Amino acid sequence: VQLQASGGGSVQAGDSLRLSCAASRGTFGSYTVGWFRQAPGKEREFVAYVGEFGVTKVYAASVKGRFTISRDNAKNTVYLQMNSLKPEDTADYYCARKVHSGSFISEASYENWGQGTQVTVSS
Repeated sequence: VQLQASGGGSVQAGDSLRLSCAASRGTFGSYTVGWFRQAPGKEREFVAYVGEFGVTKVYAASVKGRFTISRDNAKNTVYLQMNSLKPEDTADYYCARKVHSGSFISEASYENWGQGTQVTVSS
């Protein structure tokens, strides 16, 4: 399976964006799907994940209350609605499937990383 993130762009602080993560050559299956981001010069960090049925959702403290993750299994797509964007949200955003046991917020637990989508938030 291949994952492809899209929907990034350049926006002003306070604006919104919706990112999409589409699966091709396969499906998400029963796997948890996570969003991570990597800012210039920094390590990739956890943003949010959504469980198999879209019920379990966990967010990083830095985005909780502003970002919403969801999934549409019929469309093989996971979304990340980002509201009230801040300059510190500027990063490349990636999605991946959690196929390994271990921490849900560790990138080491995830595979099938797609190309990221760039988000730039200016003040």
